[in-house]
Amino acid sequence: MHRWALRFIMAVLVLPGLAHAQSSTGGDATLLEMRDAFRRNNTTQLTRLLPVVRGHTLEPLAIYWEMKARLETASPVDIRAAMDRMAGTYWEDRLRNDWMLLLGRARDWTNFSIELPRFRMNDDRQVSCYALMLDAASGRMPAELAAQRVRTLWHAQREADDGCATAAQSLLTSGQLKPEAAWQRARLAVDANRPRVASQAVGLLDPDWASMVDTVISDPAKYLDEKITAIRPRTKELVTLAIIKLAFNDPTAAALEMDRTRWKTQLTKEERSWVWGVIGKRSAQKLENQALTYFANGEDRFMHDDHLAWKARAGMRAGAWGHVRDAIAAMSELQQGQPDWIYWKARALQALDLPNASTASVQARTLLESIASERGFYEQLALEDLGRQITTPPAPTPPSAEETAAARRNPGLRRALIAMRLGLRSEGVREWNYITTLHDAGGMGERELLAAAALACEAELWDRCINTSLRTPTTQDHAQRFPTPHRSAVVTRAREIGLDPAYVYGLIRQESRFVTDARSGVGASGLMQVMPATARWTARKIGLTDFRPAQITEHETNILIGTAYLKLALDDFEGSLPLAAAAYNAGPGRPRNWRNGPVLPGEIWAENIPFEETRDYVKRVLANTTSYAALLTGQPQSLRARLGTVGPRVGGDATINRDLP
Repeated sequence: MHRWALRFIMAVLVLPGLAHAQSSTGGDATLLEMRDAFRRNNTTQLTRLLPVVRGHTLEPLAIYWEMKARLETASPVDIRAAMDRMAGTYWEDRLRNDWMLLLGRARDWTNFSIELPRFRMNDDRQVSCYALMLDAASGRMPAELAAQRVRTLWHAQREADDGCATAAQSLLTSGQLKPEAAWQRARLAVDANRPRVASQAVGLLDPDWASMVDTVISDPAKYLDEKITAIRPRTKELVTLAIIKLAFNDPTAAALEMDRTRWKTQLTKEERSWVWGVIGKRSAQKLENQALTYFANGEDRFMHDDHLAWKARAGMRAGAWGHVRDAIAAMSELQQGQPDWIYWKARALQALDLPNASTASVQARTLLESIASERGFYEQLALEDLGRQITTPPAPTPPSAEETAAARRNPGLRRALIAMRLGLRSEGVREWNYITTLHDAGGMGERELLAAAALACEAELWDRCINTSLRTPTTQDHAQRFPTPHRSAVVTRAREIGLDPAYVYGLIRQESRFVTDARSGVGASGLMQVMPATARWTARKIGLTDFRPAQITEHETNILIGTAYLKLALDDFEGSLPLAAAAYNAGPGRPRNWRNGPVLPGEIWAENIPFEETRDYVKRVLANTTSYAALLTGQPQSLRARLGTVGPRVGGDATINRDLP
């Protein structure tokens, strides 16, 4: 038996009151049968098996499966009886959430209103939108405030839904939500290539207009060529959508379209500015030098936060810090308050030659002080800009015996641990997250979180250990946040091939959170999330002739192959940690293109990575690496030294390893 499996089982066995649950192997097997039946939506089998697991620690999960499978036909009495049997558990509130969505779609506001005060998670946008609509209609909330909140929730929804669309429809009809909210939802959807969302939003204004949106999106160039005038507000908005769609594929073509006299004169200043924001954003994502010129054709005050973020990034890349400052100043208060934009505002103030230089310097320092810590990428950069280095914070007082005992007694944590022992990982993770963050208003307190994280660490559930510890608002336990599983294997292998063990750990922490059997949606597997084709190629490259694909989830093999590929990528990118991390995430071809252009400080290059996932990935891996280096060596570290500078390949394309997948 693997050491980690033994540790996990021992951690579960010492939980109080589990002797019966542990001896109930028949109940365990039945639960797994029910899991399979739930996946097949076999309601008959679920109902037949449910009595068998009565008294099992995970009986609430079994009750949920059985009722969820027949939720659409069950009576309110039966549903509430099931929730009573699961009282106080995640699965009770999960079923309530599922039922409230059905009640909303059925417009059963009586039962919806009964359940709403009992809904503890309160994290479903559709449920929130339904509730806001009812509050506005009943006068419990000023309609203007309800409309503002619905708009925010609606615009945040990625897909076309019923909850927020229904609330928006109601508030549009009453006049509390203005038509521009629907058009803006459509603009954001077209820019995100979500045509169904766009047509649904406009269809709330007039059902016949939805088909017009479909026509515009399907062939924007044809629509624009045929449209001579845009006098009516609807036509102006449709033209705006058409040019946004054009910009999605070809910002240069969209810019030429915007230069036509008819759109200069017939579109409003707000519409023109929004479109120029989209064009500038798309150009900036292509790392084109003309992006700032496009942005300059519009007014910042009419642009969306996403446009302004890309204007700021383009400004950094061009060394145009005035544009960076102005873009950040025009952002919403919420976005301005995020650590990344606090940091870049400080950098802009430091870079600009302002008349009140001393005042700007004080302001920049104040901004940096407000975020400086070891917690993340920008926080670490702020520390270094203030002349400090990154160290491991002092460890907090460990959980007391009483705090540890309370964590072991917590029914939700117990259920989560047992679920994961049985292989019901997704179910266990959801229960764990619920009990630590949502069961009580505001979630667990700091000491409770540290004790829960320690329980997860003891069971070697490293992802729950890390994520739970990250929620502590003031203290930082880096032993929990940056664990070092498989330390001998990682350190030995890394040093054998000339890799920094901290870099390997920083990457694994981001890739899999040390979940050995982790599998991504695209097929990557194991600790280092290696793709099957990459694993086969790397195995051949390092002479691993007996490699079999099934071995990739074995941690020794995964580390062997993952580190070998990372070293090959690092060598191909001339030792650049940010470039190699980007290649590991997005493949080597993309960062080869992204590096072409001006030589940039690594943090500015990383900020301009076009893909959000890769941009976030590179920052996290490098910040992780710096924290791991401090932990492993006990010495102060520099994130900026690891970022270095990024620019075109010194030796030219002839030195590229074109075999690297």
